[in-house]
Amino acid sequence: MQLGGSDEREEHVQQLAEEQAEVWTCSMHPQIRMPEPGQCPICAMDLIPVPTSGAAEELGPRQLRLSPSAQQLASIQTAPVERRFAPVETRMVGKIAVDETQVSYITAWVAGRIDRLYVDYTGVQVAPGDHVAYLYSPELLTAQEELIQALRAQERLGDSGVGSIAQIARATVEASRDKLRLLGLKKEQVERIERERKASDHLTIFAQTGGVVVEKHLSQGAYVQTGSPIYTIADLSRLWLEMAAYESDLAWIHFGQEVQFTTEAYPGETFAGRISFIDPLLDERTRTVRVRVSVPNEDHRLKPGMLARATVRAQVAADGRVMDPDLAGKWISPMHPEIVRDGPGVCDVCGMDLVRAEELGYLSLDEAGAETPLVIPASAPLLTGKRAVVYIALGEGLYEGREIVLGPRAGDYYLVRAGLHEGEQVVVNGAFKIDSALQIRAKPSMMNPQGGGSVPGHNHGGSTLVSPAPAVSEHEGHAHGDMDDAMVEKADMAEPATHGEMAEKVGMVVPAVFVRDLQPLFAAYFAVQQALSKDHMHGAHSGAGALVEALDGVTMDALEGSTHRAWMAADRELRQGAEAMRSAGDIAAARQAFASLSTALTEVARGFGVSTGEVHVFYCPMPFDNEGAAWLQQGERTQNPYFGSKMYGCGSRQETFNAAGAE
Repeated sequence: MQLGGSDEREEHVQQLAEEQAEVWTCSMHPQIRMPEPGQCPICAMDLIPVPTSGAAEELGPRQLRLSPSAQQLASIQTAPVERRFAPVETRMVGKIAVDETQVSYITAWVAGRIDRLYVDYTGVQVAPGDHVAYLYSPELLTAQEELIQALRAQERLGDSGVGSIAQIARATVEASRDKLRLLGLKKEQVERIERERKASDHLTIFAQTGGVVVEKHLSQGAYVQTGSPIYTIADLSRLWLEMAAYESDLAWIHFGQEVQFTTEAYPGETFAGRISFIDPLLDERTRTVRVRVSVPNEDHRLKPGMLARATVRAQVAADGRVMDPDLAGKWISPMHPEIVRDGPGVCDVCGMDLVRAEELGYLSLDEAGAETPLVIPASAPLLTGKRAVVYIALGEGLYEGREIVLGPRAGDYYLVRAGLHEGEQVVVNGAFKIDSALQIRAKPSMMNPQGGGSVPGHNHGGSTLVSPAPAVSEHEGHAHGDMDDAMVEKADMAEPATHGEMAEKVGMVVPAVFVRDLQPLFAAYFAVQQALSKDHMHGAHSGAGALVEALDGVTMDALEGSTHRAWMAADRELRQGAEAMRSAGDIAAARQAFASLSTALTEVARGFGVSTGEVHVFYCPMPFDNEGAAWLQQGERTQNPYFGSKMYGCGSRQETFNAAGAE
């Protein structure tokens, strides 16, 4: 009964639309206007009626009114434009390493022979004052004899009555003592020699600092020179977390920011540290910048070499600057970010003067209050390369499109430079359906900012490519609520098709300049393919980031109509694949994302062409539990990215794309 009622309603809506329709159009190609029903000559979709009767209402060229039922069908949701600090999370991976500033050496202060090593393997924990080696040294024996002789001379001359001679004797004794101390003897050892008047040709070497022996440079019996290292000691109570940040994330990363991270060894437990160094140079091979975090490790639970997943959280102000409430108004050490004070002073570690947090790029409390940014949810704008379009809810079912100027994306929000005001309601869900309904009515929309329009090369005869009648384009008639529902239902059909469908249905004419713009995109993809074929996860991550940058660099000014829409669909699929690769936690997930990326780029090569050389399509039937997967590569020898070194040569060439240079 419910199905039957639904069918009757659809028939009623369709009949009502047909009775009011004088012109039939295509939901994907609104420039097609025909006097009777049929199929679109471009995409073969069924034409839909354009209502021309009903109560007239003055609407702007970018406005659309929907009935409550139409809004429900389109799943319209809105959110306010508001001023707030946009939260940003930057995720990175890294490795725990030894803090270089906590590394010291135990060296030989005098030449000789190592007769015994008390610490005879690495990994031993030593404390300051622990004996670590026993050294034989003739030079040391001579220096002790000099002290003993100087003491005896002082005693003989002590009662001589000649003041200058006694003074010289005392100076000789002090010089002999200083010499022994410089050779590594402790004060207690020198005092024992003076007391016993007995020289020794052996010296016990003591640790000057505490830590873990991470390297043993010599073995027992080895001869050493003055300054020869015997052990390397590392204090592991403070470590480094070394990470690599993509250049697109650098705006949200600052010295002194808190970083939270987890490790495989302690699942569910979060550790924290502060950024102590950001490399001033970018690695051109990986397109990343080294970031170092200073991590306290008093309990020695963290070990050098552990892998970590880190998160840096920031709050972004109006001009893209970072606001950190914990550091606002504070003073920080420029060398040791863990030293934070409420007022000026010096660093407890290095003695350098503390600096204001504002000098390190943070907003002050006064600036933060004045620069709260205007933000909208990231799902609100429809992006078309250089343009951004949002739809504003004006009330009573009336929506208006507006081009705005966006700032950087900050997490789930976009900063707004111009075009919106605080408190306005923007559509965050269903905006594409509103835009599609405007396309159907031949009004200005995301893809067609002028409204109407035509696609060159697609007049198939029997169809008429005409501009919309003034009554439709300037003063849209307001139809019955059921007619609005029908228009939105048809707009549902106008959701972007996949690029494969677009390329298959439309014989696209692609300008040569656009094909050349795709060259960096293919180059970035080939870098990912090469990295995966060699089991290089880091290279695949870097290549995915370069691929997103290449997509950002593609200009679409030369594209029109269906070609433009086909590229937009392809761009969306490519970005989804690249982002999935960037967020992949392991190489298996990266290869899964690479398969989707390869499918999308193969359709791009097939529909838009390639600019240089030959691009081959290879196929292997074994990936993903024998489901099979394809990929693109330049060379003719198989380089399997799904198995890497395990089955590098598994696969066969299926297709070849040659360079296309003409429009």
